Amino acid sequence: MSGSGTDPRRWLRDARRAMARLPSFRMSRVPDAPALPVRDPWPGDPGRGARLLKGELELCGAVRTLKQGGWGDASGPPLLRAAAHSFTWLRDLRALGTDAARLRARALVADWINGSVNDTIAHRPDIVGARITAWLGHYDFFASTADDPFRQRLMARLVSDARSLSAALPSEEIDERALTALKGLIAAAVALPDHAGFLTRALRFLPQEITRQVLPDGCHVERSPAAQLAALQDLTEIRALLQASQTQPPAALTNAIERMAPALRVMRHGDGGLALFNGSKEESGTLIDLVLTQAGRGGRGPSSLVDGGFQRLQAGRSVLIVDCGVPPPAGVDRNAHAGTLSMELSIGRERLIVNCGAFPVGPSEWREAMRATAAHSTLVVSDVNSSELKPDGLGRRPEEVKAQRQEANGAHWLEAHHDGWRKLFGAVHHRSLYMAESGEDIRGEDVVEAPNPQPFTLRFHLHPDVTASLQQDREAVLLRLRTGGGWRLRADGAQMSLEESIYLGGSEPRRSEQVVLTGTPDGPQQVKWAISKVG
Repeated sequence: MSGSGTDPRRWLRDARRAMARLPSFRMSRVPDAPALPVRDPWPGDPGRGARLLKGELELCGAVRTLKQGGWGDASGPPLLRAAAHSFTWLRDLRALGTDAARLRARALVADWINGSVNDTIAHRPDIVGARITAWLGHYDFFASTADDPFRQRLMARLVSDARSLSAALPSEEIDERALTALKGLIAAAVALPDHAGFLTRALRFLPQEITRQVLPDGCHVERSPAAQLAALQDLTEIRALLQASQTQPPAALTNAIERMAPALRVMRHGDGGLALFNGSKEESGTLIDLVLTQAGRGGRGPSSLVDGGFQRLQAGRSVLIVDCGVPPPAGVDRNAHAGTLSMELSIGRERLIVNCGAFPVGPSEWREAMRATAAHSTLVVSDVNSSELKPDGLGRRPEEVKAQRQEANGAHWLEAHHDGWRKLFGAVHHRSLYMAESGEDIRGEDVVEAPNPQPFTLRFHLHPDVTASLQQDREAVLLRLRTGGGWRLRADGAQMSLEESIYLGGSEPRRSEQVVLTGTPDGPQQVKWAISKVG
């Protein structure tokens, strides 16, 4: 080891990975084909598949060139590079289903195997795990009818990558990505039963990884609906792989799936998509339904996640989801937003009040702007984020976030507060919410408790399909849904205005509006507001 500051665990991991790639460590014969079929259970997008035929990989509204000979390109957003090297996009070519799609898939896999891939992201454990799973999950689609030399190179690379992945465990990434790495090694173990050590090693780390990542109430430790969905996908795939190889799944795996599926339901709006907290997008309601079906847990979810900190108020056709939890801890906060006590409201299958979403493949300044408190439907004190944003996570953050709720005769009350500005201004944000039994009368009060009065801004970001008009007295905004339903937002205690906003919850950025309530130090330190159905 060179230098006293070297982490001995990292050094041992790197040494194991280096040895795993040496020819002398490949003693067993490379099989001609997977011994057991590995099936990718998730649907692809034929539209994206058609773009792949043109050499374009689309993700979250951004595009990366994906052509033969281009694997050495290490420029561009890390998430796009990771997506390219993970090969999960093979399901989009499979969904297209043409011979041209099959041949393009085979050509790109062959080019990757034969080329020099210097991008470090391509060799990260979670990307290796995703790639192994994708190659095996789509083997019948792109490889089974290929010539012998291609299949031999593919199987040899699968064995080599699985050895490297096994040596890399436990993964340095301690968030959801560690589950993807384990899934890849288990997929390799199922397809390559001669390598029994792969399964032994994966099952050694899986239970402890689940315990670390899944909170007692089933919420994922990242407190992100997107991470919740991805983790549940990985865990249901792992269970299916173990069952295919007639291996008894660990109790921790079964229990985690049973807890995570109801927790995911807490995070869904009436349109079936996800709420936009901590780096999430809406995602496909059809996909979420399929994941829940695979998990095997039916029925409604709970009304709150005590450990995860999400509260769901539901009455009539209205669903109000509120982030009432402490931000995720260091190490699992890379996608965390400064959105404590932010809320989203949907009416039936239409979203009314939203957070702005996330732009993980956009320029860094856009990514940071979407993580800011101002991009969320909550209160901001003195234009300062409730959590300090850093490129790899959060710095200063709320240390105390408390919520209490009551229900009676179908109505809901929620009292919450957080101390994210205590160290800077001595300020605490209190938010009270009420939803009537009908779901058509929603009231709130936001209070800044501080020794010295502070300027503040309260924002309600509107979904792009909502049409807003500020009334002449500037004390109310009329909100009209796409299907024509009308709602009125009234407020007292702050100056009301209507401003531009942006929505990044869908497949591409969309212009939208926000209702902004501005309070000054010489005015009230509280705002009372109400959202009620018109007519």
